[in-house]
Amino acid sequence: MAVFGVLAAALGVVGLIAPDTLLSLMGFASTAGSRRAEGDHTLVFVTASSMAAFNMGVYYVLASLADWKAFFRWTVPFRLLTCLVFTLVVAGGRAPSGFLGVGLWEGAGAVVTAAALRYERRRTAPSERDDRP
Repeated sequence: MAVFGVLAAALGVVGLIAPDTLLSLMGFASTAGSRRAEGDHTLVFVTASSMAAFNMGVYYVLASLADWKAFFRWTVPFRLLTCLVFTLVVAGGRAPSGFLGVGLWEGAGAVVTAAALRYERRRTAPSERDDRP
């Protein structure tokens, strides 16, 4: 969780400082040096998404420091949903193939988180377990 949080926050900072770098990483056309069409709010969207990524990264780091397992569990289904939606967006032609990496990152993170929670639960003595759903 902490690693994901640090990476999310770092990518959020990259998007805030150098949005074209973030767009290039995901396979989108650069906005540098080009005149944007009237009503093109690409940079606004990148700024909002980057700020959200930064905030989310900080939340993950804080949850990790607090060892907040309920939060970890809550992230698994929503990260899997994000993986599915982002994959469908690429498959449907609404995003370039480079964007698939974002979905796969979320899916892999969800699987690793679920596996770590399961491993930790199995190695914890029954009397010490947090049996909440």
